[in-house]
Amino acid sequence: MTRMAIAGGTGVVGRLVIEAARRAGHDTVVLARAAGVDLVTGTGVTEALAGADVVIDVSSTTTLSAQRSVQFFEAATRTLLAAEREAGVGHHVALSIVGAAGAPTGYYAGKAAQERLVMGSGERWSMLRATQFHEFAAQMVQRGAMLGMVAVPRMLSQPVAASAVADELVAIAEGVPRGLADDLAGPEVERMADMVRRYLRRTGRRAPVVELRLPGAMGRASADGGLLPGASAKLATETFEQWLERQPVSPSRRR
Repeated sequence: MTRMAIAGGTGVVGRLVIEAARRAGHDTVVLARAAGVDLVTGTGVTEALAGADVVIDVSSTTTLSAQRSVQFFEAATRTLLAAEREAGVGHHVALSIVGAAGAPTGYYAGKAAQERLVMGSGERWSMLRATQFHEFAAQMVQRGAMLGMVAVPRMLSQPVAASAVADELVAIAEGVPRGLADDLAGPEVERMADMVRRYLRRTGRRAPVVELRLPGAMGRASADGGLLPGASAKLATETFEQWLERQPVSPSRRR
């Protein structure tokens, strides 16, 4: 049995990682503010890592600001890496995003900074780059709603089930550090605007979806396939449509 410390274990992916780790018979500890651990200030991190064999970092921050994203991921990553050295943890597993390093703006700027720190930390790390989750469509509805419509970036994606990402992270954590793993993606390329429209129909909401091209490097990467996985990517099996079928149907659609 391996003792796995999950940074960001109370988030969407973190909870799934904990479930996957426990199903596989591993002991888990959560690194999150709710558990008295602050990755930015370092409060409680070293103590929480006592006896841990591996850290899986799926921590995140809700910002579109490049500056705030970089500040968070640099602070959290430095804190974790230093605490791991002190506690004798032998394996650091980080989750990143396909294409983040090539379009380091907004939230992705922080992920790119995280990648640089992890890759420069030595030989005891593994990193999994995954595409956007199926759940991203729902997040777009929440974040992009304005004036009765939903604004969505012009984006090509190959969305993947968050549960598949969690399973893959645990599988990586069970092994020896491997450096950069193959990208993980879903089986089909989708246009984000189409995903959002289908999600709205499934949940019984009516709102026009307006597709906007983002400026700069992020706009080019999003619209032109820069966020799609490489040819050697590992493909999960669940499609966005299959995920959508598992989402609650609005009462109006049941009638």
